[in-house]
Amino acid sequence: MDFEKKPLIGMVHLKPLPGSYLYDGDLGGIVEAALRDAKTIEKAGFDAVMVENFGDVPFPKYVDKTTVAAFTAVAKAIRDEISLPLGINVLRNDGIAAYSIAYAVKADFIRVNVLSGVAYTDQGVIEGIAHELARLRKLLPSRIKVFADVHVKHAVHFGDFEDSLRDTVERGLADAVVVSGKATGKPVDIEKLALAKRISPVPVLVGSGTTYDNLPRLWSYADGFIVGTWIKRDGRVENEVSLERARKLVDLAKNLRV
Repeated sequence: MDFEKKPLIGMVHLKPLPGSYLYDGDLGGIVEAALRDAKTIEKAGFDAVMVENFGDVPFPKYVDKTTVAAFTAVAKAIRDEISLPLGINVLRNDGIAAYSIAYAVKADFIRVNVLSGVAYTDQGVIEGIAHELARLRKLLPSRIKVFADVHVKHAVHFGDFEDSLRDTVERGLADAVVVSGKATGKPVDIEKLALAKRISPVPVLVGSGTTYDNLPRLWSYADGFIVGTWIKRDGRVENEVSLERARKLVDLAKNLRV
């Protein structure tokens, strides 16, 4: 992925998958909705797509085999239909499943919410998986990049942000870091983002809260933007991706790149 152009990464939020509490029994409908959103993101001119099992609440720390199988089927359908770089994020913190799915469908990157350190979350205490993921990357070498959150959203963190970032990169071996707001759709702390950009030796991505109004302000502090909520119809995360809103954000990014 070309971080020189500060890519826009559009989110495909999957409906509840088989094995999750809210699954409605219609796997075909899940695939159809995911394909529609992925194609809309590509048509709008985004630079990449990332797929996430957003509907699988309440999330386990690590998913079961049913989820991995269903997620892989959906991701493969998307991979076959779009030409953009593809990313995988398996909630809550299953980077092993994410890498395995990405390897199987020939995706390009994964997002790991807690690669290093400890996060206190609604799923309980989540510990970093850097060692386990590094072992898998050694076993199954590929070009798949690891994008890792620093002080991930929907969590409480007691460690120092700067120390956490350095650990994530230097000891966790992240290829890029993600800085988000407190929750899905919430704006990033501009001071933390600026600090990350200043000290990080790898690209820094905004992981939540990017909008048409704040993109110009965030532009100089980041190397890319993961966008989900704002590009949905009416700016509501539960709705489908809006071609009009997605194109509007792409047009703005093009102007900022000049």
